[in-house]
Amino acid sequence: MLSISGLNQYYGESHTLWDVDLDVPTGSCTCLMGRNGVGKTTTLKTVMGMLPAASGEIRFDGQAIQKRTPEARARAGIGYVPQGREIFPLLSVEENLRLARTSIGGRDIPSIVHELFPVLREMRHRRGGDLSGGQQQQLAIGRALCLEPKLLILDEPTEGIQPNIVREIGDIIRRLNREQGLTVLLVEQKLPFARRVADNFTILDRGRVMATGAMGELSDELVKNHLTV
Repeated sequence: MLSISGLNQYYGESHTLWDVDLDVPTGSCTCLMGRNGVGKTTTLKTVMGMLPAASGEIRFDGQAIQKRTPEARARAGIGYVPQGREIFPLLSVEENLRLARTSIGGRDIPSIVHELFPVLREMRHRRGGDLSGGQQQQLAIGRALCLEPKLLILDEPTEGIQPNIVREIGDIIRRLNREQGLTVLLVEQKLPFARRVADNFTILDRGRVMATGAMGELSDELVKNHLTV
């Protein structure tokens, strides 16, 4: 579904991504892991076209996309839930959802959004900025699902969220992936959450891929060397 090869990226004079290779198989849930500041969000933003790739190739659904705009990548079937959610705080819940929907020429909000997140229907007239952190995260995920994506990318979806909503979000990711067949790329630092929802992992450290494999192969040594603070 998504294949990244030899990806390099710079921030000013700093070389932030070094020949990154990452594969997200169709139908899988893959977790990109690593400590703060190692290049996880940079990788996602480069996949979405929000940051330019200095070199390397990004292929989605068999097509090279590294020269496409972020809007074209979204229309091609990539839904992105950024770190910090980045909803429109002055727009209502429904307006946030409809804005995403109309960006691909759609009209009605897909039924699965309200099926997964009934609170978004209940609070459809409330401004996004008035929602709790957990509700805003649900809105951000719902907004991405309005694109009817083939690939859903989530950057730290549990950050700053109360534990009961964290579990609910985990359940929803599992349902989307395993029942709906949606391919998922997830950045997550909470190890129990990652083990619960993901099939595969890739570990970044200082902008380089250090390990990759099935989640069951994530050893204590890898956790100690690359994930613990």
